[in-house]
Amino acid sequence: VRGLCGTYNWDQRDDFATPVGDVEAGVTAFANKYRVSSECPVLSPVPFEPCSTYAPRRELAAAACAILHGASFQ
Repeated sequence: VRGLCGTYNWDQRDDFATPVGDVEAGVTAFANKYRVSSECPVLSPVPFEPCSTYAPRRELAAAACAILHGASFQ
């Protein structure tokens, strides 16, 4: 297991491993390496507000979060 899920070797320095095997130091650069479609926006270093940026997907996100906060993941 590597990349988005970490490497589970207790070394946090390599938890941002990219698909090509390098290690990014920042979250934004790391996330951009995992873009699977040119339709996905390139993230900038400035934090964005996901709720306003992706307002039409709010209902889907709330349902997914409810699962993660449910008893199965306690």
